Amino acid sequence: MEFLAVNSKEIIEKQVDSYRQQHSYAGTIIGVTVLFIPFFLNGLNDTGIAIQLVAIIPIALFIGAILLMLSIFKSKPLDQAFSVTKYKELLTKTYKQILLYEIEANAHSYIKNNTITQKGNKRYINGVRLTTAAILFAIILLISNKFIAIEKTPAKVQLVNPGIINPKQ
Repeated sequence: MEFLAVNSKEIIEKQVDSYRQQHSYAGTIIGVTVLFIPFFLNGLNDTGIAIQLVAIIPIALFIGAILLMLSIFKSKPLDQAFSVTKYKELLTKTYKQILLYEIEANAHSYIKNNTITQKGNKRYINGVRLTTAAILFAIILLISNKFIAIEKTPAKVQLVNPGIINPKQ
């Protein structure tokens, strides 16, 4: 029973650690995305209107990814099993009853947390997919912008006073 109690507690701890790690990764992706958007937009200076209109697609994907990642932070906190409020009640119980209570509390917490973590995992995976698609799309646009030569008319220069070209003459 002690083994089950310790093992079930370790599983809850791993679940909570994974949840916190996912939050950390989501924050990193948000930060990278927010930094990438201005560089992307700056790289599209002096482009044609068609490329600027198509650039709306990766921006929309970036915004969608950021919103998905932010929704991960909005999720409920995980239940960490053994409640401090039960200490007084458990003082009157036998060691075996306490272990049974702990195993049951951990199992209940794991099941409760599992729905929260699965929902967070789906949001995280979709956010990563959107971010990846947006970055690839943005890179393709930036590269195509560099290779598509837009014909510009040469600038005409008119000399106002052609005799002052070489003052030593």
